[in-house]
Amino acid sequence: MMDVSGVGFPSKVPWKKMSAEELENQYCPSRWVVRLGAEEALRTYSQIGIEATTRARATRKSLLHVPYGDGEGEKVDIYFPDESSEALPFFLFFHGGYWQSGSKDESAFMVHPLTAQGVAVVIVAYGIAPKGTLDHMVDQVTRSVAFVQKRYPSNKGIYLCGHSAGAHLAAMMLLADWTKHGVTPNLRGFHGSYSLAGQPSSPHEPWGFFLVSGVFDLEPIVYTSQNVALQLTLEDAQRNSPQLKVAQAQPVDPTCRVLVVVGQFDSPEFHRQSWEFYQVLPVQTLCQGEWKASFEELHDVDHFEIVENLTQKDNVLTQIILKTIFQ
Repeated sequence: MMDVSGVGFPSKVPWKKMSAEELENQYCPSRWVVRLGAEEALRTYSQIGIEATTRARATRKSLLHVPYGDGEGEKVDIYFPDESSEALPFFLFFHGGYWQSGSKDESAFMVHPLTAQGVAVVIVAYGIAPKGTLDHMVDQVTRSVAFVQKRYPSNKGIYLCGHSAGAHLAAMMLLADWTKHGVTPNLRGFHGSYSLAGQPSSPHEPWGFFLVSGVFDLEPIVYTSQNVALQLTLEDAQRNSPQLKVAQAQPVDPTCRVLVVVGQFDSPEFHRQSWEFYQVLPVQTLCQGEWKASFEELHDVDHFEIVENLTQKDNVLTQIILKTIFQ
């Protein structure tokens, strides 16, 4: 395990001045886990994801392996509340794994607590490296969002959530050109149809995006071992870095909100990535509209617990998600 005395604060050393070993450490989240050894943390994360997915498939209404495109692996799993209708909020989740591991088949962490409160949950698969390129993954995720909007046009809001590499893919949806897909997703959410108590709620401006422990500037990744599978050039990394692009983009809707979340025991570089992305979000001028952004550091969780705990209805992040959908 790493020395975590500095965890919770961005590194004082710019990443370009770090040694290769230190940069590698900063971008290896399992080395910053306090409660378990690195390998055990990864095994536990996978086990919890598999168990949650097995339970969700056994106990919830679902449509599994639904194709959103013609490509291999372009499928989603859709989980519904007991009282199903098309007029539901839809929560899309993009798994992590450094764009080269992970699967929708072990990522249904939040299905039980969200469907229990009336939210449909969509777990998205995409073609991971080395077979899939990052450009193609971004295109796949874009098409998965468009697919949900087209299939459920009466939805009460589409909410995007990604973890780690999945947070990057979700953030890239801030830059998507939806005209190419013939549909504009309802990413700003909805105004006052439901509440947690089942009563009409007052109009509000919901979050459209939950970005959990993400990477938003990909240039450092080029110089780590993660790039063996990804094979990113510097140009690839810059083209796919929402940190560099979002200031020039325009919101799908001026009320679209973005919540950037990081765990206390994420590495300093992961803290920097989230904090700097949060800071660049509200730069739009008033005439263009702006993304309303918020930043949260979740206490006493690491890079993996932050998502593992979404299996629990009373978890802080689970409650943030539900309250912002239904407030």
